Amino acid sequence: MLKAVILIGGPQKGTRFRPLSLDTPKPLFPVAGLPLIQHHIAACAKLEECKEILIIGSYPTTVMTQFVSDMQKEYRLIIRYLYEFMPLGTGGGLYHFRDQVRAGNPTGFFLLNGDVCADFPLKKLWKFHDAKPDGLVTIMGTEATRQQSVYYGCMVRETNTNAVTHYVEKPNSYVSTLINCGVYVCSLQVFQVMAEAFQRKQDRFYSANGHGGPEYMSWEQDVLSQLAGTHKLYALQVTNWWSQVKTAGSAIYANRHYLELHQNKLIDAPCKILPDVFIHPTAIVHNTAVIGPNVSIGAGVTIKAGVRIKESIVLNNATVHEHSLVMYSVVGQDSSVGEWSRVEGTPSDPDPNKPFAKMDNTPLFNNDGRLNPSVTILGAGVTVPAERILLNSIVLPHKQLTRSYKNEIIL
Repeated sequence: MLKAVILIGGPQKGTRFRPLSLDTPKPLFPVAGLPLIQHHIAACAKLEECKEILIIGSYPTTVMTQFVSDMQKEYRLIIRYLYEFMPLGTGGGLYHFRDQVRAGNPTGFFLLNGDVCADFPLKKLWKFHDAKPDGLVTIMGTEATRQQSVYYGCMVRETNTNAVTHYVEKPNSYVSTLINCGVYVCSLQVFQVMAEAFQRKQDRFYSANGHGGPEYMSWEQDVLSQLAGTHKLYALQVTNWWSQVKTAGSAIYANRHYLELHQNKLIDAPCKILPDVFIHPTAIVHNTAVIGPNVSIGAGVTIKAGVRIKESIVLNNATVHEHSLVMYSVVGQDSSVGEWSRVEGTPSDPDPNKPFAKMDNTPLFNNDGRLNPSVTILGAGVTVPAERILLNSIVLPHKQLTRSYKNEIIL
């Protein structure tokens, strides 16, 4: 038997995902028609050996209850949400709930960060790990450019054994182009290593007169870095698609790839479709609209005559009125785009001319204090009047615009 653990953090994190995370928790933000972490659950459910999924985070239980219930019914798995009483770090939450992970004595467990998206090769990862009897953790790794690698966990490994000899989280200088994907397979014995790390943190905490917090533990720095060079930490390099979801721009990028992966689940519509597109069955789309490529339309959305939408996500109960254009944008739930309006952003995809390039999660503002061009975001309940242009802008929830905007944040 196997288990899976998904780490989703809490509302204190994911600030770069605002304003989208102000009304929808980032782990539940819909990408290609499914909440972000439902893609993780679907990948785990494909493995017959996986019998239980634990979701660990510090979002209030009331936020997650309905989602967990829906997932249990859909996938017929035991799925539980374990609430962190306070943010405990990427390792602290896992160690705090170690008894729930070990219950039933599983052979091992998957550990997945909730803010990554991928074509998860979990079966391949498990077979690799199972063939390493001395291995405690196997990391799913991928290639990055030399310049981008320093923004991730970097690994050096032995060529013949794939054992990780050196691991550094976000190094100050170049270490390796092999980076950590935030997807792991672990043996239960890893909790012994975590217990030692926890004890060291306790000792430091009390010797420093209570400075630092003894419960907080970093999985990457307190566990992985300690295991490197012991022949208990391994890395499997994969070529499957993988990305992080840190910003709205990365959600648009993830949306495109998940739509491609789930083509068999896409729904036909009476309008002109340029694949790949997801349209919720409850959405109303006029037959003169042109949708796609790479568009997700949520429940209760109304798309009226002559509308053109591409490379965008339209969230639940939004309305796009006649002859409007929406490109490289996220239209928030209950928002309205007036007739003959144009809502357009700038794509922030990886550089196609650089092999292995990942998303550049650029800061919101450049050195001159100006807003960096990115996708346009309409928060929940925003109204864009007729015949307005909105370019490279971010609109906070429940705003009623009175004019056109370019490169602005509308507070």
